[in-house]
Amino acid sequence: MRKRVLLVEDHPDTSELIQRNLSHAGYDVLIAEDGYQAVAYAAHLLPDVIIMDIMLPKMNGLEATAHIRRNPKTAAIPILAATALTAPGDREKCLAAGCNDYLAKPFTHTQLARSLSKLLEQADAQSASERG
Repeated sequence: MRKRVLLVEDHPDTSELIQRNLSHAGYDVLIAEDGYQAVAYAAHLLPDVIIMDIMLPKMNGLEATAHIRRNPKTAAIPILAATALTAPGDREKCLAAGCNDYLAKPFTHTQLARSLSKLLEQADAQSASERG
């Protein structure tokens, strides 16, 4: 079964490129363009993983991540911060907000695929251990 990725990205060119690469890699990709959409789509669509841009209109990615973590339905969805925020401490801010991993833009398709694979494997292992 194909894994569902919620891509939260407000730049259409970046969104299209990532979506194309992920689709070719066998993922179903859903797109949100701002933090409010990300929170709503996560709760409604329950994706397997979220790629969260941090600098978003209306509600930034850190706030959206916090909302997703507070909802019991979405709290366990792995979130990858994919951001141009690369100043000292930015990685730590993303992880402290609830992101599971951090990937600095620009990144390669290989880096993204590796990060997604790692997050999905961890989520599958967590789910298996919870089932007993």
